[in-house]
Amino acid sequence: MRKLEQKLNEIIERLFDVRSRVEIVAEKEKFGDYSTNTAMMLAGRLKQNPREIAAKIIEEVTREIPGLKAEAVGPGFINFTVPARGVYDEISEAWHEKYGENESGKGKKAVVEYPSQNMAKPYSVGHLRPGTQGHAVAQILRANGWEVITDNHLGDYGTPFGIWVVGFLKLSSEDKLASGGVYELGRVYIEMKRLLKEEEVNGTSKLADEVQKWLLKLEQGDETAVMYNKKFSEISLGHIHDVMGRLGLRTDFELGEAFFAPRSKELVEKYLADGKFEKNKDGSVICKLDEFGIDVPMLMQKSNGAALYATTDLATLVYRMENWKPDKIVHAVGAEQKFYFEQLFAMGKKIGIEVDSFHLWFGLIDQMTEDGKREKMSSRKGVVLMEELLDEAEARAKAIVESAGGEGKKISEDDIRKIATGAIKFADFAADRKHGMLFDWKTIFALTGFSAAYVQYAGVRIGRILAEARDFELVDFGGYDFEAEKSLLKLIAEYPKLVAALGENLEMHKMAHFAYDLAVAINKYYEKTPVLKAEAKEKSARITVLRQVAQVLEHSLSILGIEIPGEM
Repeated sequence: MRKLEQKLNEIIERLFDVRSRVEIVAEKEKFGDYSTNTAMMLAGRLKQNPREIAAKIIEEVTREIPGLKAEAVGPGFINFTVPARGVYDEISEAWHEKYGENESGKGKKAVVEYPSQNMAKPYSVGHLRPGTQGHAVAQILRANGWEVITDNHLGDYGTPFGIWVVGFLKLSSEDKLASGGVYELGRVYIEMKRLLKEEEVNGTSKLADEVQKWLLKLEQGDETAVMYNKKFSEISLGHIHDVMGRLGLRTDFELGEAFFAPRSKELVEKYLADGKFEKNKDGSVICKLDEFGIDVPMLMQKSNGAALYATTDLATLVYRMENWKPDKIVHAVGAEQKFYFEQLFAMGKKIGIEVDSFHLWFGLIDQMTEDGKREKMSSRKGVVLMEELLDEAEARAKAIVESAGGEGKKISEDDIRKIATGAIKFADFAADRKHGMLFDWKTIFALTGFSAAYVQYAGVRIGRILAEARDFELVDFGGYDFEAEKSLLKLIAEYPKLVAALGENLEMHKMAHFAYDLAVAINKYYEKTPVLKAEAKEKSARITVLRQVAQVLEHSLSILGIEIPGEM
C-alpha cells in the first residue's frame, strides 16, 4: 500500500505537474484489493474528465509495477489488484519485532489520566470504561513513539472525607469496618448521602455542618482527622489496587486531589492578582470564559474558601506542566463531564498554558434485561461492583470452556482470567466510545461473531500450530506465490497505517474491529489451507506467514489490554 501510494504520487506529478497526496483503501474482494478516488479529486483541479485522468494513471502505474492490475470504474475510481507475492515481499521488507509501531511521536510526551476512581465508594462498573479506554490510548500513543506518563487522578479529597468520618462515627464501628472494609465505607457513604439529602429537603444542616468541620480539621492537620483519613484511604486504595490488578491496569502515578489541594488556593490567589480570575461579592472566585465562546464562568472557589474540582484541577494542570512538560494531556472521563472539560481547557488557555488537551469521553454502560430490553446498568437491576462483575465473568468463562471441552477439561486460572477480562474489555470497544456500551452476558462470550472469545480462539489455534511446528526446519520457498495467504497478508500490510491513524484520532474501537477481521480471515484460511500437512516448501511459507499473523494479532489485542490465553 505504501509503495503504491508513493508511486501514484510520483506518476501524478510527472503527468499533470501537480503535487498530490494519494490515499488508497482496502476494497471488497469482488472489486479488487485496493481503490482510490484520486482521479475524481484531480478532475476539478485540472478541469479534465476524471475517466481520462484515470486511464493515464493506469497506463503508467501498470507499466512501472509488474504484476499490478488496475481498472477504472465509475466517475473516477481506480481499483487495483496486486500480486500476493508483492504484498508478502513488502511486509517482509518492513518486518521487525515491533512491526506496526512507528516513531512519529518521538520527542513528544503525553499524560493520560485514568481511571480516576472516587475513593469514597467501592470500585464500580462506572470506572470500567475510563480504565479500558485510557489504557488503550496510552498504549497506542506508545506504539507511535510517544513518551507516555499515566496518572490515576484519585478522588481522595473534599466532602467524601467528611461524609466518611461523620458516617463512621454515627453509623458504623471498628468491628464493622474490619469485616466489611471498603464495602462498609461504601455503605456508610451511600447512607450518609441519603441523610444529607433528607436534611437539605427539611431545611436543616446539622450533619452537613459536621461534615464541613471535619474537612476543616483535616486542612488544619488535626491529629484525629489525619488518622481517619489515613485509615480510610489505605482501605480504599488497597481495594482499588486489587481490582486494577485483576483488570490488568496500572498507572505510573496516583496523584489524587489531596496531593494538589495544598497549592490550589495559592494559585487561585495568584490568578486573582493577575486579573485572570475575579472575586464575586459573596467571596466566591470565578474565571470568565466569554472570549472562548463560553457564557458560563467557571467557579474556581466557594464563597467560604472551600476548594472545588476546578480548584484542584487548576493545581493539577499547573503541576503537570511544570514537572512533566507534556505536549498532550488526555482525560478519560465520561460524557456527562463534557461541558466541565470545555471550561477547564478554556481556563487553562486563559492562564497561559499551551498544551493539546483532549477529553476522551464515552457513553454509559447499558445491560440487557431478561425480557430483551436495554437499560442503564444499576445496582438495583444488575451487577454494579467491579469485583462482582469480574467474579461473574470468570465463573461464566470457566463454565463455558469446560463445557465446550467436555468432561475433565481443565484450564488454568490465569487463562480463565484472560478470557473473562478480555470479554469485558472487548465489549467496550464494540462500537465508537461515544456510544453507550451494551453489556450482554449472552454475547460477550460468544464463540462466533464479534467477541473477544472468537478473536482469542483464533490466536490459540495459531499458537497450537506454531507449537507443533516448533522443531520444523524451514526450507527455501522462493517461488511460492502466497495466493492462499493473500487475505491475511493484506490485513497485516494495513496494520502499520492503522496504528498511525489511531495515534492521531484515538478511535480505539477500530483496533478491535481490525483484530476481529484478522480472526475471521484466520479461520477462513484454516478451512481451506493445510499447514502442518503441506509439502516442505508450502509448509515453510505458511508457517512464516502465521508467525507474522500471530505477532500482529497479539500486538493489536495488547493495545486494548487483552491477552491471548494459552488454552481455550
